[in-house]
Amino acid sequence: MKKEKTNTPYKYFGSFIIALIIIVIANVISSRVYTRFDLTAEKRYTLSPATKDLLKNLDDIVYFKVYLEGEFPAGFKRLKRATKELLDEFRAYNKNIQYEFINPSESEDVEERNATYQLLMEQGLNPTNLQVKTKTGMDQQVIFPGVIATYRNRELPIELLNAQMNVPPEAVLNNSIQNLEFKFANVINKLSKKVKPKVAFIEGHGELSLDETYDITLALQEDYNVERFRLDENINALVNRNLIDSATSAYQIQPKYEAIIIAKPDSAFSSKDKFIIDQYIMYGGKVMWLIDPVLTSMDSIQTAESTVAIENAMELKDQLFTYGIKLSANLVMDLNALPIPIRTGQMGNQPQIDFFPWYYFPVVTPISDHPIVRNLNAIKTQFVSSLDTARVRNVKKTVLLQSSPYSRTIGVPAMISLSLIRQTTDERLYQEPPQPIAILLEGVFESHYKNRVPPSLMEAKEIGFKDFSNHTSMIVVSDGDIIKNQFHIPNGYPLPLGYDQFTRETFGNKEFILNALNYLTDGPGLISIRSRELKLRLLDKTKINNQRLVWQIINVTTPILIVLLTGVLLIWLRKRKYTR
Repeated sequence: MKKEKTNTPYKYFGSFIIALIIIVIANVISSRVYTRFDLTAEKRYTLSPATKDLLKNLDDIVYFKVYLEGEFPAGFKRLKRATKELLDEFRAYNKNIQYEFINPSESEDVEERNATYQLLMEQGLNPTNLQVKTKTGMDQQVIFPGVIATYRNRELPIELLNAQMNVPPEAVLNNSIQNLEFKFANVINKLSKKVKPKVAFIEGHGELSLDETYDITLALQEDYNVERFRLDENINALVNRNLIDSATSAYQIQPKYEAIIIAKPDSAFSSKDKFIIDQYIMYGGKVMWLIDPVLTSMDSIQTAESTVAIENAMELKDQLFTYGIKLSANLVMDLNALPIPIRTGQMGNQPQIDFFPWYYFPVVTPISDHPIVRNLNAIKTQFVSSLDTARVRNVKKTVLLQSSPYSRTIGVPAMISLSLIRQTTDERLYQEPPQPIAILLEGVFESHYKNRVPPSLMEAKEIGFKDFSNHTSMIVVSDGDIIKNQFHIPNGYPLPLGYDQFTRETFGNKEFILNALNYLTDGPGLISIRSRELKLRLLDKTKINNQRLVWQIINVTTPILIVLLTGVLLIWLRKRKYTR
């Protein structure tokens, strides 16, 4: 008996030493090998491979100033918590990620607080007004749900809140949380990118001017070197051709631009210009076609109250059909439309203005799960036509945007008149299926000039003609105005793309263009993060209101019962053990 007592301390000491060694080894391994376990159904705490690669290559500090500190409603507290958890996850992969949370409203001095607000707006963050309950009633609170990211000498804003029309606040906040990883990873990619890819707006066929694309050009310049370029039938306009073997006339040919944008041409493309674009695509170039199959204008309607819509003779129909797209000579009319201001009378010296839905301006709500358009705000269009697809091998087609189920099409030529506003709408006419207006094409394209190069282009064929493309992609949108910014009335300066000065609403046009071009130039890497879905698990408010007392009793008594039952079970097990 004494021997057992003597060995007992040594036995416990040996166990302690073994446990200590295991803990030290585990700490050494964990410091060298990073592993975390995500047990959530949606893997919400697991970063995508693209984000991990981006963080792995980050060689300097990225500092985030997050303006989400203060007393907020529950939804914004959830957004704050999700932002902090994501930044902690980033920092776990790379210690160069640093952040702080700031309350822009902490100063009690009104002038100092307003100066802070003004500075944040100049840096690119937009304020949000909240109604907050206080002891004295309801109070108005201004918050800036955004971030300023700094890397070396550069800084960029991040808007954390996704503005979406006709979407409940809970869903807006959930969608904002879903997009957090993409927004932070995307801004890190922008800040740390050493060489900006080149993109070009094509000119020479009546395309939109620099002023008409002023705002999107500014936005694109954050990520790209943006140029404007006239083809002028120059065979080397879009590609670099380097002669590498004079004996065999072999050329090394590469696209000059990562992507080109053809924005609302209104005149015909020559055969040689079409050939130049075709071969640019064959060598892997990306194209964003923003074209109007039908020509009509609000300017004519505002002066004469009517105009005639006619087919746009761009001579691109056959080429796009080869790639897999059919342009329709029609106009889409949609009951879900943008209101336009109409003068309805005079009150004293002031004209009386009312707003009426203009069915030729569909407001398109993206419903596709594709990362280019997922959770985007509604997009405004003007005189848009429907698209269809043609059977083409090795080309995948994805509809990105389409009209609502309450739409119809009319063929052209057609008379467009403001008298439509004064007529009673027969909703039975607006029951056609949703009409596609934006389609993504990906794959290997056949040249439009395969086996039929005109004699005038034989010289071009001899210096590197390709029958089939490398794997590439293009986006076709049947509305050139989708990229066009409005001009302020009466001062005439360009307004932000997507902002409508008459309704004072901001639509998702800019985000759509930026996402589309990012997808074309970078592929589905970072932007694929936008397809992540976090399920919104909300409480049933009706059941809570009707059964409030029952659920309160369950929530209070259940933990107590669990503790009591656990205690009784432990006492019974102890009695059973020692009565033996």
